[in-house]
This record gives sequence, C-alpha cells and structure tokens, in this order.
Amino acid sequence: MNEKIFKVNGYNLDPQQKEIVLSNNKNILVIAGAGSGKSLTIVGKIKYLIEIKGLKENEILCLSFTNDSCNSLKKNLINNGYNIDVNTFHKLALKILKDNNADFLISNVDLLEYIINEFFDYAIFFDDFYLKILLKYLKINTYKKNYKNLKKYYKNEINALKLNVLTFINLYKSKGYNDVFMNEIFIREKKLFKTFFNKKNLYFLLFVIKIMHDYKKELLSTNSKDFDDLILEATKVLINSNKNIVYKYVIIDEFQDTSLLRYNLIKELLKKSNANFMAVGDDYQSIYRFSGCDLFLFLNFNKYFNDSKVYKIEKTYRNSYELIKTAEKFIKKNKIQIDKILKSDKLLDYPIKILYYENERKEFFKLLDYLYDKNLFNILIVSRNNNDIYSILNKDFVIDENGYIKYNKYPKLNIRFLTVHKSKGLEEEVVIVISLKDDVWGFPNKKTYLKIFNYVLSNEEKILYAEERRLFYVALTRTKSYCFLLTSKKDPSIFVKEIVCDSSKYIENIIL
Repeated sequence: MNEKIFKVNGYNLDPQQKEIVLSNNKNILVIAGAGSGKSLTIVGKIKYLIEIKGLKENEILCLSFTNDSCNSLKKNLINNGYNIDVNTFHKLALKILKDNNADFLISNVDLLEYIINEFFDYAIFFDDFYLKILLKYLKINTYKKNYKNLKKYYKNEINALKLNVLTFINLYKSKGYNDVFMNEIFIREKKLFKTFFNKKNLYFLLFVIKIMHDYKKELLSTNSKDFDDLILEATKVLINSNKNIVYKYVIIDEFQDTSLLRYNLIKELLKKSNANFMAVGDDYQSIYRFSGCDLFLFLNFNKYFNDSKVYKIEKTYRNSYELIKTAEKFIKKNKIQIDKILKSDKLLDYPIKILYYENERKEFFKLLDYLYDKNLFNILIVSRNNNDIYSILNKDFVIDENGYIKYNKYPKLNIRFLTVHKSKGLEEEVVIVISLKDDVWGFPNKKTYLKIFNYVLSNEEKILYAEERRLFYVALTRTKSYCFLLTSKKDPSIFVKEIVCDSSKYIENIIL
C-alpha cells in the first residue's frame, strides 16, 4: 500500500494510528490519550475509507458534542479535500426528523431555567401549597408573610435549590426517562417519607414534578422540543421508519461524553444502516457526569457493541514525558478506568511549577512578569469555577465574552481564561491553573448532592472525587510546555499536595 495514504496534514501517522486506519472490525473503540493526535487519526481513517475502500463522502457520518468541535473537525477535513457530514447529535436528530416529515420548532435553550426562576422568584409566593413545601424544605418553622425577607435571608439556599432542580431535570431527560419512572420515584419516596427522618427528598421531588409539568405545558403550547426531546423523537422515528439510510461508516468523537439518550439514537442508526462504527475518546477525560454522561458506556464498549475491538493511541505530541508521568500517576489512582501507558519524546525539566500564595492577585501579577521576561507570551488560564478569574483581575485587565484578556502592561501577551470544562480539547504554550484551594468550592469541588440524584446519575465510582480528579488531569495536560499551579499557602488543594508527594522529581516550587 502506498505510504502516502498514512500522511495527514504533513505528518506521518504513527504505528498505533496506522493500525486503527486499517482496522476492518465492525465496531472499534479508539482510546486516545491527551494530545495523541486523535483528530489526525480520524482524518486518516476517512482518507483511507474514501481513497482505498471506495466509500463516497455522503456515506460517512461524523458526530461530536459541541459546535466548536464539529467546526474544527469539518475545517480539518475540508483542508484535506473531503466534504463530510460533521454534526452534533442535535443536528443529526433534526435531519432525521426533517427527512421523515416530522416538523418541530426548537425551544429556547434557556426556557427551563427561565421557568424555574419565574416559579421560585415570583409564582411560589402566591401558591400556598408550594410555599409551605418551600418552608419545610428550608426547615423554617415560623414565618411571617414577608416575601422580601424570605428571598433576602435565604437567597443562597433558594438559588442552590433552583440549580439542583435544573440539574435533576436535565439529567432525567438525558436518560430518556418517561413519566412512568417519575411516578415510580415518587411512590418510593412517599413510602420513605413516612419512615425515614430525612424528608427533604420528597419536598424536592414535588418541586421537580411541578416544574416539569409547567415546562412540558410551555413546550406543547408552542409545538416545540428541547434538545433532549429532539434526540428522543428522532430515535422513535428511526425505529418506525422504512427509509433507506445511506451511511456506511459512522465516527463519534469524545465518546466518553455519551449519554444513554445519545447511545439509543446511535444504536438505532447503526441497526438501520448496518454501518461500521468508530468511537474515539478518553476515559481519563470524562468530565460531564452531571450533564448526563455515562462513562460506563465507554468502559463497557464491547458489551454494547458486538464484533468490537479496542485500540489505543498512547504517544502524546503535546506534553513532555515528565508531565505525562506526573499526570498519569495521579489519574491512575482510579482503578476502574482502562489502563494505558502514555509516551512522549519531549523532555522538559520541571514542567509543573507551583506557586503558594497568600495574596493570589499579587502572585499572579508576579507570574505574568516572569512569563513575559521568559518570552512565554501564549497563556491559557484555567480554573474550576467561572468566577475564580475575578479574584485576580483588576482595572489593568479587560476580559471579553470569549475569555480573551487584554493586559495593559504587556499588550504582547496572548491570554485567555476558560473553566477547565471549556478548555478540554484545547492546548496552549503555557497553562496557569488558579484558585487551587482546599474548600467546598475549591479544586476539587467538594459540594455534595441530594441522595435523590442517585435515580438520575450514572453509577458512582468508589474513589473519592473521581470526576474532579479527571478534571484536574485535563487541566494539567492542556500545556505544551509548563503548567503553573497557583495554590493557597494556608489551605492548599489536596490534589496539589498529592502530586507533590507522588511526583516531586518532576515538580518545582518557585518563589517570584
């Protein structure tokens, strides 16, 4: 075979990537380590399918989870001369519905949140039943009808309740559950209500049922569907459709983020089309459990897809050997994940540098001076929480809606801020992780959830802070050179303390 088939974007595919390109298994899972060239492998596979196997462009479907990732892959394919369908699951669902003459409007993405805010901020104060439930939920025994005081003194508790209701409903819908299951939950919790000291679950469930009823009513009145409903309807349409599906090969990127609802859609699509299937992802980077992601679909791939084979891409082209070994030792504490041994030809002394701060803002300014003097101008700042950035910025900084930061002192610096969640899939010359402290809202985030969430969350892993651990791994592996960790001197992050204990030979404490 002509070796040119294995050249993509000017790079030669490595042996593991070549093996994946040549695979003829019906279903394959590609476990792609951070920075290992998964996009290169996907493009290489498509090149092979078209140039060698003779597939047409319209017979290949690519799926990913965000518009940004779809646009990036689409651009990569076009640059290589291929015009392939690259869709989010929602766009695929819309296409299926349109092809089968099912016409729906798409609801506003913020509609559910709007209904929740309207209910808890206004409507509840004119509904005696739900107002009493709210008082019981908040454990308020005496209450004078002063609504302003309730919203004023219990603002944080009510906001937390609103967020939990929103998260619970989104998780419930991401599983594809129907009203029958909700009735089963309610009956069970009602029985527990009579015998168990904690009655909070039933109060919470009453709010969920009320909001879901109002939400469905609003959707019905406008003949609209939300994103989860679109996927559910598209799955039903595929089950009942006799239309021919042209796809012969389906590729899904970021498969570790698949929900049960999305899995059901793709399973039906593969059944109807008899297409071959390649899933690509990394269980070490599964960070969306609270958005409905079910990691066990990834970990148990061969149980969900017959005639399957698992491949690994283990050479990283982004991170140094020293950083990979540090991150690998940290992430492998979770034993349920798929074992892989990452390799790198890049060597770098002390790629992880720790700054202990008493005043984080002052330490951050010193760090920017240090980076500027070292001619390290391209910087990605990441943190666990979106608001963390405002604890270090002042009037010398201007930040736009996309996280790009202009620093008046050093205009040459190219700085961007993102949460770790939003940074996944990206890389930068230098990464700074801020606000690393041992706190409920620190990193790891130690916020607990109501036990009722067990109905809608995927199985919990035994190791403490399992998803937070993967999130920290993502933060560490965004860098192409150095990763600077700004951690509290008084209450340092337990993750920072752990990597210092385990991998001190690759880590440097610096004083600026």
